[in-house]
Amino acid sequence: MILHSPSTIERYTAAKLWGDRTLLDVVAAHVVDVPQRVAIVDTPDREALIGTPATSVTWSEFGKAVDAIATGLILRGLKKNDVVVAQLPNVWELIALYFAVSRAGGVLSPVAMQWRETELRNVAEASQAQLYIGVKNFKGFDHISMAAKLGYATLAIEDVTALAAQAPDQALLDAVSVSANDIFSLCWSSGTESHAKGCPMSHNNWLYQMRLVPNTAGIQEGDRVLAPAPMVNMTGAVAWLSWLAARGTLLLHHPLNVELFLKQILTEKVQFTILVPAILNMILKLPNVDSLDLSSIRSIATGSAPPSRWSMEEFKRRWNIEICNLWGQTEGTGLVGGPVDVPDFAMRSEHFPWWGKPGLEWPSTMEGVQAKLLDEQDKECTQPGEVGELVYRGPNVFAGYYRRPDLAQNSFTADGFFRTGDFFIVRDERHIGFFDRKKDIIIRGGFNISAAEVENLVLTHPGVQEVAAVAVPDEIMGEKTCIYVVPKDKARLPTLEDIVDHLKQIGVAVYKLPEHIEYLDIIPRNPVGKILKAQLRQRVHASGA
Repeated sequence: MILHSPSTIERYTAAKLWGDRTLLDVVAAHVVDVPQRVAIVDTPDREALIGTPATSVTWSEFGKAVDAIATGLILRGLKKNDVVVAQLPNVWELIALYFAVSRAGGVLSPVAMQWRETELRNVAEASQAQLYIGVKNFKGFDHISMAAKLGYATLAIEDVTALAAQAPDQALLDAVSVSANDIFSLCWSSGTESHAKGCPMSHNNWLYQMRLVPNTAGIQEGDRVLAPAPMVNMTGAVAWLSWLAARGTLLLHHPLNVELFLKQILTEKVQFTILVPAILNMILKLPNVDSLDLSSIRSIATGSAPPSRWSMEEFKRRWNIEICNLWGQTEGTGLVGGPVDVPDFAMRSEHFPWWGKPGLEWPSTMEGVQAKLLDEQDKECTQPGEVGELVYRGPNVFAGYYRRPDLAQNSFTADGFFRTGDFFIVRDERHIGFFDRKKDIIIRGGFNISAAEVENLVLTHPGVQEVAAVAVPDEIMGEKTCIYVVPKDKARLPTLEDIVDHLKQIGVAVYKLPEHIEYLDIIPRNPVGKILKAQLRQRVHASGA
């Protein structure tokens, strides 16, 4: 299944940014080069989650399993370009399925464990997938029965494990042709307010993306990578791409179990992991934080929301850990503020390298990516302080939403840049910074306020564990800022006055100060950690705040 246009393929091939190598070739090379190195270690609580024991596989065992599963899928009728839906927690078979389905000529479409009939029906209609792979019992829910009810043919995780133990048929596999421009995976956009949209990524898309984190975060040969994010989109892909680039060991974790995760990060000699800002903050606010030994960790990537400068400075001060600020989307876009391109760690919470700006070179050598900021009239923003929508073009960007040509005109500019839907600000002549998502801008009396900035400022208050900011309608000012706060101590709630006084003391502009507060036990988030702002806005309107 080739979806990129011939002109796109020709352009990136001529620039030597795309080639003939596939992700399957990468795995095959690792099997030859480091056959006895442990490739994947299951999440320790696997048996409690799905009823089958945790295990680990070497690169040699992983390569054989991929071929064996691919053989079994072909014998069960999988044909070239068929889409296979997988709904699994982070277990080693899910990683194997990515490559096995591709080896068989198909396309894996992983989905979040939280998805139910509505979302799976949308996936079936949008992808035309007929085969579903899942679990019979996950936290008391039967995913297999749900998929069967929707008309999918089903395989349980136990069936996949059994296939992996069988002998592969090399002649059968060699008859399948897979090119670097074939689609490797079909992941789905977050879809918090509408149906999720399919994001097909080719082998060449992923191979370019595989350079992104290693080239910017300093991933090294054989690194042990802890993967706490679900392997269903770009957040989880940061881990498996880094693992693949390093020929390393992938330590799985998911769904999040904080106690178990901390045990893994403290005992498994991890060199690299990815954590959402809320978990970074949680670690730093643990009562025993001074006794934690995180000395094995070289760098941590953070994404899904802007990190606070405070958390980045604390990790550097306490453990000399470099925090890499990632911005990216399932559509393939990505920017990294890491130690290679943004060596001043104090800048990284707000500065991304302006990749593709004429005349600039970067140590990460991320050539081929172009980023521009466009205002509401599609005029390019060039001066410090100007804010515009980030539009992005590069060898890592998908060809367009799967089977949705109706979305193409609004998704891309006339010159082929993807419209990200996120506002960025020009920081200086070399850097741009995330400002906010279009729907997260709070406009108070004509001033644009970034909800993300307010959140990071409020987070510096010692009594605040987590926070989310949204707009409150106001007859005079148009909008004001409401903050939803998870207190660190429920017995000592930080009041709005406390927080405003704290912000004034650290020098925050008056128009950015929150004017309404609500308390929550937990901030609602989607499966990859993004705050569900739509839910919070509805609560604001319902409360009449």
